[in-house]
Amino acid sequence: MISQVGLKSWGSLLADLILPAECAGCGESGSHSALPGLCPLCALSLSGAPVPARLPRRENGGPKMLPVLALAAYLDPVPEIIIAQKEHGRLDLAKPLGRELARAAEAAAAGADPLWLVPVPSTRAATVRRGQDPVLRMARAAAAGLRASGRAAAVLPALTHRRRVADQAGLGRRARAENLAGALAVRASSARLLGERPVVLVDDVVTSGATLAEAARALRAAGNAPVGAAVLAAARLR
Repeated sequence: MISQVGLKSWGSLLADLILPAECAGCGESGSHSALPGLCPLCALSLSGAPVPARLPRRENGGPKMLPVLALAAYLDPVPEIIIAQKEHGRLDLAKPLGRELARAAEAAAAGADPLWLVPVPSTRAATVRRGQDPVLRMARAAAAGLRASGRAAAVLPALTHRRRVADQAGLGRRARAENLAGALAVRASSARLLGERPVVLVDDVVTSGATLAEAARALRAAGNAPVGAAVLAAARLR
Protein backbone atom coordinates (compact mmCIF):
# COMPACT_ATOMS: atom_id res chain seq x y z
CA MET A 1 0.00 0.00 0.00
CA ILE A 2 1.30 3.45 -0.89
CA SER A 3 1.40 5.78 2.10
CA GLN A 4 -0.06 9.29 2.11
CA VAL A 5 3.52 10.59 2.32
CA GLY A 6 4.39 8.58 -0.77
CA LEU A 7 1.37 9.92 -2.63
CA LYS A 8 2.34 13.47 -1.73
CA SER A 9 5.90 12.90 -2.94
CA TRP A 10 4.69 11.46 -6.24
CA GLY A 11 2.27 14.37 -6.59
CA SER A 12 5.06 16.90 -6.07
CA LEU A 13 7.26 15.08 -8.55
CA LEU A 14 4.54 15.07 -11.19
CA ALA A 15 3.85 18.76 -10.60
CA ASP A 16 7.52 19.55 -11.14
CA LEU A 17 7.53 17.54 -14.36
CA ILE A 18 4.41 19.26 -15.70
CA LEU A 19 5.13 22.80 -14.43
CA PRO A 20 8.56 24.45 -14.46
CA ALA A 21 9.82 24.53 -10.86
CA GLU A 22 11.65 27.83 -11.33
CA CYS A 23 9.73 31.06 -10.83
CA ALA A 24 9.91 33.20 -13.98
CA GLY A 25 10.13 36.36 -11.91
CA CYS A 26 12.77 35.70 -9.26
CA GLY A 27 14.19 32.28 -10.15
CA GLU A 28 13.09 30.68 -6.89
CA SER A 29 12.64 26.94 -7.21
CA GLY A 30 10.01 24.65 -5.78
CA SER A 31 7.47 27.28 -4.80
CA HIS A 32 4.13 27.27 -6.60
CA SER A 33 1.25 29.75 -6.46
CA ALA A 34 -2.19 30.25 -7.94
CA LEU A 35 -0.37 31.50 -11.06
CA PRO A 36 1.57 28.49 -12.41
CA GLY A 37 5.19 29.33 -13.15
CA LEU A 38 5.41 32.02 -10.48
CA CYS A 39 6.14 32.00 -6.76
CA PRO A 40 3.51 33.55 -4.46
CA LEU A 41 5.38 36.87 -4.13
CA CYS A 42 5.88 37.33 -7.88
CA ALA A 43 2.29 36.29 -8.57
CA LEU A 44 1.19 39.03 -6.17
CA SER A 45 2.79 41.66 -8.41
CA LEU A 46 0.15 40.99 -11.10
CA SER A 47 -2.83 40.46 -8.80
CA GLY A 48 -3.91 44.06 -8.30
CA ALA A 49 -6.97 45.78 -9.71
CA PRO A 50 -6.56 47.27 -13.21
CA VAL A 51 -5.25 50.83 -13.10
CA PRO A 52 -5.22 53.44 -15.91
CA ALA A 53 -1.81 53.83 -17.52
CA ARG A 54 -0.36 57.32 -17.56
CA LEU A 55 0.52 58.16 -21.16
CA PRO A 56 2.21 61.21 -22.69
CA ARG A 57 -0.10 64.00 -23.74
CA ARG A 58 -1.19 63.89 -27.36
CA GLU A 59 0.42 66.19 -29.87
CA ASN A 60 -1.55 69.23 -31.04
CA GLY A 61 -4.23 68.06 -33.45
CA GLY A 62 -3.49 64.40 -32.78
CA PRO A 63 -6.19 61.85 -31.97
CA LYS A 64 -7.34 61.45 -28.40
CA MET A 65 -5.18 58.97 -26.50
CA LEU A 66 -6.76 55.56 -26.04
CA PRO A 67 -7.68 54.65 -22.43
CA VAL A 68 -5.28 51.90 -21.34
CA LEU A 69 -5.79 49.66 -18.28
CA ALA A 70 -2.77 47.93 -16.74
CA LEU A 71 -2.38 45.38 -13.96
CA ALA A 72 1.03 46.52 -12.70
CA ALA A 73 3.84 49.00 -13.04
CA TYR A 74 6.73 47.81 -15.22
CA LEU A 75 9.00 47.23 -12.22
CA ASP A 76 10.73 44.12 -10.88
CA PRO A 77 9.72 41.31 -11.03
CA VAL A 78 7.21 42.12 -13.79
CA PRO A 79 9.75 42.71 -16.61
CA GLU A 80 11.42 39.36 -15.90
CA ILE A 81 8.04 37.59 -16.02
CA ILE A 82 7.03 39.17 -19.33
CA ILE A 83 10.43 38.64 -20.93
CA ALA A 84 10.45 34.99 -19.83
CA GLN A 85 7.21 34.37 -21.72
CA LYS A 86 8.16 36.59 -24.64
CA GLU A 87 11.79 35.75 -25.26
CA HIS A 88 12.83 32.74 -23.20
CA GLY A 89 10.30 30.13 -24.26
CA ARG A 90 8.23 30.00 -21.07
CA LEU A 91 5.08 29.01 -22.93
CA ASP A 92 3.58 27.77 -19.67
CA LEU A 93 3.09 31.42 -18.65
CA ALA A 94 0.76 32.34 -21.53
CA LYS A 95 -2.35 30.88 -19.90
CA PRO A 96 -1.95 32.30 -16.36
CA LEU A 97 -0.83 35.69 -17.66
CA GLY A 98 -3.71 35.72 -20.13
CA ARG A 99 -6.22 34.95 -17.39
CA GLU A 100 -4.88 37.93 -15.43
CA LEU A 101 -4.96 40.08 -18.58
CA ALA A 102 -8.68 39.25 -18.85
CA ARG A 103 -9.31 41.44 -15.80
CA ALA A 104 -7.72 44.45 -17.50
CA ALA A 105 -9.60 43.70 -20.73
CA GLU A 106 -12.91 43.56 -18.86
CA ALA A 107 -12.19 46.93 -17.25
CA ALA A 108 -11.13 48.44 -20.59
CA ALA A 109 -14.31 47.16 -22.26
CA ALA A 110 -16.41 49.46 -20.05
CA GLY A 111 -19.43 47.14 -20.22
CA ALA A 112 -19.21 46.29 -23.94
CA ASP A 113 -20.46 42.76 -24.61
CA PRO A 114 -19.94 40.88 -26.94
CA LEU A 115 -16.34 41.86 -27.49
CA TRP A 116 -13.37 41.39 -29.79
CA LEU A 117 -9.90 41.18 -28.26
CA VAL A 118 -7.47 42.38 -30.93
CA PRO A 119 -3.82 41.60 -30.08
CA VAL A 120 -1.02 43.92 -31.15
CA PRO A 121 0.89 41.71 -33.59
CA SER A 122 4.54 40.73 -33.42
CA THR A 123 6.58 41.32 -36.54
CA ARG A 124 7.10 38.30 -38.76
CA ALA A 125 10.82 38.23 -37.89
CA ALA A 126 10.10 38.29 -34.14
CA THR A 127 7.50 35.53 -34.47
CA VAL A 128 9.96 33.33 -36.35
CA ARG A 129 12.74 34.02 -33.84
CA ARG A 130 10.53 33.29 -30.83
CA GLY A 131 8.60 30.45 -32.40
CA GLN A 132 5.36 32.07 -31.21
CA ASP A 133 3.39 35.30 -30.99
CA PRO A 134 3.27 35.84 -27.20
CA VAL A 135 0.55 38.50 -27.15
CA LEU A 136 -1.71 36.38 -29.37
CA ARG A 137 -1.28 33.44 -26.99
CA MET A 138 -2.17 35.59 -23.98
CA ALA A 139 -5.13 37.13 -25.81
CA ARG A 140 -6.60 33.68 -26.43
CA ALA A 141 -6.24 32.81 -22.75
CA ALA A 142 -7.80 36.16 -21.80
CA ALA A 143 -10.79 35.54 -24.07
CA ALA A 144 -11.25 32.10 -22.53
CA GLY A 145 -11.19 33.67 -19.08
CA LEU A 146 -13.80 36.24 -20.06
CA ARG A 147 -16.04 33.54 -21.52
CA ALA A 148 -15.71 31.55 -18.30
CA SER A 149 -17.06 34.57 -16.42
CA GLY A 150 -20.04 34.88 -18.76
CA ARG A 151 -18.73 37.49 -21.21
CA ALA A 152 -19.02 36.88 -24.96
CA ALA A 153 -15.39 37.49 -25.93
CA ALA A 154 -13.29 36.18 -28.80
CA VAL A 155 -9.90 36.94 -30.31
CA LEU A 156 -9.67 38.55 -33.73
CA PRO A 157 -6.07 38.83 -35.02
CA ALA A 158 -7.12 41.72 -37.25
CA LEU A 159 -3.84 43.64 -37.41
CA THR A 160 -0.75 42.95 -39.49
CA HIS A 161 2.51 44.73 -40.27
CA ARG A 162 2.60 46.21 -43.75
CA ARG A 163 6.21 47.38 -43.60
CA ARG A 164 9.32 46.73 -41.58
CA VAL A 165 9.94 48.64 -38.37
CA ALA A 166 13.09 49.14 -36.32
CA ASP A 167 13.51 47.70 -32.84
CA GLN A 168 11.82 50.13 -30.44
CA ALA A 169 14.38 49.56 -27.67
CA GLY A 170 16.42 52.68 -27.04
CA LEU A 171 14.18 54.97 -29.08
CA GLY A 172 12.66 58.11 -27.58
CA ARG A 173 8.94 58.89 -27.63
CA ARG A 174 9.00 60.88 -30.86
CA ALA A 175 11.28 58.36 -32.58
CA ARG A 176 9.00 55.50 -31.54
CA ALA A 177 5.99 57.26 -33.02
CA GLU A 178 7.84 57.99 -36.28
CA ASN A 179 9.11 54.40 -36.47
CA LEU A 180 5.58 52.98 -36.19
CA ALA A 181 3.62 55.59 -38.16
CA GLY A 182 1.56 53.78 -40.78
CA ALA A 183 3.18 50.43 -39.99
CA LEU A 184 -0.01 48.52 -39.14
CA ALA A 185 -3.07 47.72 -41.21
CA VAL A 186 -6.25 45.68 -40.83
CA ARG A 187 -6.30 42.36 -42.65
CA ALA A 188 -8.83 42.31 -45.48
CA SER A 189 -10.28 39.08 -44.06
CA SER A 190 -11.01 40.83 -40.74
CA ALA A 191 -12.42 44.15 -41.93
CA ARG A 192 -16.05 43.01 -42.06
CA LEU A 193 -15.87 41.10 -38.78
CA LEU A 194 -14.49 44.13 -36.93
CA GLY A 195 -17.79 45.94 -37.32
CA GLU A 196 -19.71 43.20 -35.53
CA ARG A 197 -18.37 43.87 -32.02
CA PRO A 198 -16.62 46.58 -29.97
CA VAL A 199 -12.84 46.14 -29.82
CA VAL A 200 -10.35 46.10 -26.97
CA LEU A 201 -6.69 46.11 -27.97
CA VAL A 202 -4.36 43.90 -25.94
CA ASP A 203 -0.58 44.02 -25.49
CA ASP A 204 1.94 43.02 -22.87
CA VAL A 205 3.53 46.39 -21.99
CA VAL A 206 2.87 50.06 -22.71
CA THR A 207 5.71 52.59 -22.43
CA SER A 208 5.33 55.62 -24.70
CA GLY A 209 1.97 54.45 -26.05
CA ALA A 210 3.22 54.63 -29.66
CA THR A 211 2.41 51.01 -30.48
CA LEU A 212 -1.14 51.17 -29.15
CA ALA A 213 -1.66 54.54 -30.83
CA GLU A 214 -0.66 53.08 -34.20
CA ALA A 215 -2.86 50.02 -33.65
CA ALA A 216 -5.81 52.28 -32.78
CA ARG A 217 -5.14 54.40 -35.88
CA ALA A 218 -5.25 51.32 -38.12
CA LEU A 219 -8.53 50.20 -36.56
CA ARG A 220 -10.07 53.66 -36.90
CA ALA A 221 -9.03 53.73 -40.55
CA ALA A 222 -10.99 50.50 -41.00
CA GLY A 223 -14.04 52.07 -39.37
CA ASN A 224 -13.93 50.58 -35.87
CA ALA A 225 -12.23 52.65 -33.18
CA PRO A 226 -11.31 50.54 -30.13
CA VAL A 227 -13.09 51.29 -26.86
CA GLY A 228 -9.87 50.80 -24.88
CA ALA A 229 -6.73 48.74 -24.41
CA ALA A 230 -5.51 46.24 -21.81
CA VAL A 231 -1.90 45.45 -20.90
CA LEU A 232 -0.11 43.51 -18.21
CA ALA A 233 2.15 46.41 -17.26
CA ALA A 234 2.73 50.09 -17.89
CA ALA A 235 5.83 52.21 -17.52
CA ARG A 236 3.76 54.71 -15.54
CA LEU A 237 0.44 54.39 -13.74
CA ARG A 238 -1.94 57.14 -12.71
